[in-house]
Amino acid sequence: MIPLSHFLIISACLFCIGLYAVLIKKNAIQILIGIEFMINAAVLNFVAFGKFDKLNGGGQLFALFAIVLAAAGVAVALAIILNVYKHFKTIDPSKINKLKN
Repeated sequence: MIPLSHFLIISACLFCIGLYAVLIKKNAIQILIGIEFMINAAVLNFVAFGKFDKLNGGGQLFALFAIVLAAAGVAVALAIILNVYKHFKTIDPSKINKLKN
């Protein structure tokens, strides 16, 4: 059986990769991918703790809920990114400096 610490180490690595992408990247799509990495790290923690806890699938239920919320968040974020691109012709967040014309 794989110990809990292995799951937590992989989750921490995933979260650090996502944080790096959010802080360093200049592209809105890459920032969105970084956020998804961080959400996936949290989902991995839910599943790992659910496996080692005796709550009869409580961790898996929370993980499923987090996946549904992440999918809805991605749909809204992509719609916003497409509208921003249509208006400003760029997806670089540093070049978008005004909200009204």
